[in-house]
Amino acid sequence: MTYRLFEGKEHASIYQQYRFTPPDEVKNIILQYLDKKKGQPHVLAVDLGCGTGQNSRLLAPHFQEVVGIDISECQLEEARSVPGHPNITYRKGTAEELPFPDGSVDLLTAASAAHWFDQSRFLAEASRVLKPRGCMALLGFSDTNTRLYYQNCGEKLNRIYEEVKQELMPYTTNPVCVSEGKLEELYTAIPFPDKERIECIRVKTSISVKNMMGFIESFSMFQAYQKKDPQRARGLLLNTQKRFLEEMGVTSPDTEMGQELGYFCVLASKPQ
Repeated sequence: MTYRLFEGKEHASIYQQYRFTPPDEVKNIILQYLDKKKGQPHVLAVDLGCGTGQNSRLLAPHFQEVVGIDISECQLEEARSVPGHPNITYRKGTAEELPFPDGSVDLLTAASAAHWFDQSRFLAEASRVLKPRGCMALLGFSDTNTRLYYQNCGEKLNRIYEEVKQELMPYTTNPVCVSEGKLEELYTAIPFPDKERIECIRVKTSISVKNMMGFIESFSMFQAYQKKDPQRARGLLLNTQKRFLEEMGVTSPDTEMGQELGYFCVLASKPQ
């Protein structure tokens, strides 16, 4: 089944503004794996479920060509609006039907997207389009490992965030649960003998209260909640922001708090 939850123009705009670019820590792990398994030159990277292009842009300096593929034209419009990356092309399409010849792709990657793919069809296409020793890198982060920090009120902030996730739980689809499981089933199904799964790469960063609200708004389950009950969904965001600010003892939603994310990465290399 193909899920189509991120296609609206407003949702795409929220994605562009508030979704995290994968961290350098994860990018470096992927590039080192590709260097080790396939070696130079790195000609073509294909970023599946590319959304608004954060991961595509991260990879662009390291490949001759990057192609971002997404099912949503609105997401692709947002991606194309970001200047300065002449070696990136964005195309509408799916991970299950890739417009590339056999054995032509150096790196096939997906950031916070592989849990939406039809597993068997995607893996068949990956096996077809990857070059010998070409690599697959499927990354994401587990929101159960997210931690917030601000002076001495971090635990209270984390409790508020957990309450938000509990309210959204009825709108959580099965693929999101697959992502929270760090793609274990997909990893097991990869037919290549050379594969590994890194389960927790801790990354510390900071985020403003306002951007944290935007991040929550970008969730597929929040969008489903908003579609069903726009007033309550908007109230959830406003009340959560108010509670965060009160606990932190500040008034500006631009105030930054610490954030720790737990990324995971599934790596595999096609046999020679």
